[in-house]
Amino acid sequence: MSDNTRNAGINFCTMKRKDTFPVTGMHCAGCVRNVERVLLRTEGVGSADVNLASNTATVDYDDAIVSAAQLAENVKNAGYGLIVETSQPEEDSAKVQKAYYRDLVRRTVVAWAISIPVFLICMTGGDTEFMRAMLAVFVLPVLIYSGRGFYVNAWLRLKHGEFSMDTLVAMSTGVSYLFSLSGVLFPDYWIDTGNVPPFYFDASAMIIAFVLLGNVLEERAKYKTGSAIRELMNLAPKIARILLDDGTEEDRPVALLKRGDRIRVRAGENIAVDGRVIEGETFVDESMMSGEPLPVAKSQGADVLAGTVNGDGSIVVETVGAGSETMLAHIIKVVREAQGSKAPVQRMVDKVTAVFVPVVLAVSLLTYAIWLNVGGTDNIPQALIAAVSVLVIACPCALGLATPTAVMVAVGRGARLHILFRDAAAIEMICKADVVVLDKTGTLTVGRPAVTESYISENCSPMQLSLLAKAENNSIHPVAKSLVEYIKVYVEKNVAYEIPNIESFSNISGEGIEFVSGGEKFWAGNDLLAINNGFDVKSSDNPAKAFSGDNPAAVVYFGHSDELLAVFAVKDKLRDTAREAVKELQSNGKRIILLSGDNAGASNAVGKEIGADEVIATALPDDKERCIRRLQSEGNVVAMLGDGTNDSEALARADVSIAMGKGTDVAINSAQVVLMNEDLTTLNRAFRLSHEAVKLIRRNLFWAFIYNVIGIPIAAGALYPLTGTMLNPMIAAAAMAFSSVSVVLSSLSLYTRKI
Repeated sequence: MSDNTRNAGINFCTMKRKDTFPVTGMHCAGCVRNVERVLLRTEGVGSADVNLASNTATVDYDDAIVSAAQLAENVKNAGYGLIVETSQPEEDSAKVQKAYYRDLVRRTVVAWAISIPVFLICMTGGDTEFMRAMLAVFVLPVLIYSGRGFYVNAWLRLKHGEFSMDTLVAMSTGVSYLFSLSGVLFPDYWIDTGNVPPFYFDASAMIIAFVLLGNVLEERAKYKTGSAIRELMNLAPKIARILLDDGTEEDRPVALLKRGDRIRVRAGENIAVDGRVIEGETFVDESMMSGEPLPVAKSQGADVLAGTVNGDGSIVVETVGAGSETMLAHIIKVVREAQGSKAPVQRMVDKVTAVFVPVVLAVSLLTYAIWLNVGGTDNIPQALIAAVSVLVIACPCALGLATPTAVMVAVGRGARLHILFRDAAAIEMICKADVVVLDKTGTLTVGRPAVTESYISENCSPMQLSLLAKAENNSIHPVAKSLVEYIKVYVEKNVAYEIPNIESFSNISGEGIEFVSGGEKFWAGNDLLAINNGFDVKSSDNPAKAFSGDNPAAVVYFGHSDELLAVFAVKDKLRDTAREAVKELQSNGKRIILLSGDNAGASNAVGKEIGADEVIATALPDDKERCIRRLQSEGNVVAMLGDGTNDSEALARADVSIAMGKGTDVAINSAQVVLMNEDLTTLNRAFRLSHEAVKLIRRNLFWAFIYNVIGIPIAAGALYPLTGTMLNPMIAAAAMAFSSVSVVLSSLSLYTRKI
């Protein structure tokens, strides 16, 4: 985890806002560091993550101390742009990117249109006094128009005592031009010293042309890395058909809708809002959210989500959430923030880039000095070529793009596979996990248990059972829902009666519930709660011992004070893909631990069925957290998959926390990775994607480093004693441009790999 991300974790609870803003004017890793430094130096900012691949800045800040407008002003003073007046940063960022790209293309076309004739003239013997003077004027549009951004930004960086890629390009082209201009203005000096007047106008123009061409190709490739967000944004329509109070209908922008508005969705249309069906019946394709291929039946009272596709029926939906309040908007926000976050390996890259440009400047000056020391004034041309080539070839663009482009593509690919990564750290860490801890109910099982057997005491009245059902309605546990459904059917044959009020209710985490009605205390829960209320579950009188099977079910005890009223056997169905998922994880060297709050019989039965390496049962939330801590103390990297509120402590403790998308909000908010469907093989895809992404990051960084390790010595003239030739600065510029483009293209290959 980066320092910035770590700071965000510490200060998040005190930060009032976390926004993502489009950034303009960034070209390299140095630019990223400069923008981050400006933001972090601003009072009220807790953390700032700037992403070169997406051209965005994600900022945690206290808007009581600093406004978004002030952030923009500070960034502007540093020579960049921060767009804060936006409600749709994704769309605005794309607009900014397109505008920048169009301007970049225009400047590139001008640069090449002038540079090619200049190059041909220089190569065909145009080295005359008149031609040198003409070319000195002819290449000025390349420097002033096409290359203006390099010089302006380099000057702004210099005023703040900072350096960037622009510094290297500006110095190399500026030195080449001024050096050549000296040959035009003072030719006699060069002739008197025994040298030919310098003639490198073609180099200064071609360097800019090559760098700009590389930027164009890089921007095109970078745009593709953001395709995942754009695809998600296109799922929800921008216009909805609203039903007015007078019965008429009119089209209205979704951004203007509010809670309670009624909209009509016709057959085949994408649903524009999160809402509830109040009229009509249909089938809805929810595959974009859940990955499930079969349409889901929807009738009055059913929930629908924005971006899903209506089938062949017309329905009326009451709006619950629109625009930024929808589940789709939340997913887009998470994906955007994850793409903008930094992987832990980026810390090393940030440290390198912080000193890279000053070191390159020093190496360039040293190169010039060595050449002069070896050959005196006769070596000035070679010294200049070598120094300029070092400046050009060492541009750290590839280094700055290596990690963020891979992260963006990995997050985007994950979203398409229904894997929601909340940050880059999770992508890098998940493949390192050697122990995978799995919850049982709602994770390995479908989370829709049913009562299979029951014992109801003669002293237990239908009214008491109904009272239990009324109390269980206050619980979000899946077992509670199964009890309510079972009791509802059981008491239907009894005469109607009025169910008393529940005067107090308490949820005992990991055990069950307690409630008071009519001044009397009732309880319902597992073995622990039964024991705490005076019932010996190990006694031969325990009705649960008569239940069939090898204790495959969870057992719920219901009592009144110290009297046992009923016992229920509840069984949950194992997910179809659970065995397959566990087997693949084990084949890849992962140790599988089943960690459940249910009784030992039910937990061991499921553990045996999936082939778990270890089963830990009757675990309270604190026990689960301690289990994770124990595994970590043994040197393991622990990933945990859970879905319930009782898993949240353990999820927060785990090195990588993974939640089922249909789990509780607490569990989902505690997790770094969310599986948006119920197919457990999606967990395996998350591991495979992480593995491929980490390999890609390492490969990108390797080639980015190797490029400079090899390129700088060659540019400095290391091969001159062997070959008698120097690296032309134009070739150096082409190599630098190719290195950046190759890194981005390498990252894009992750889209086509089999996961």
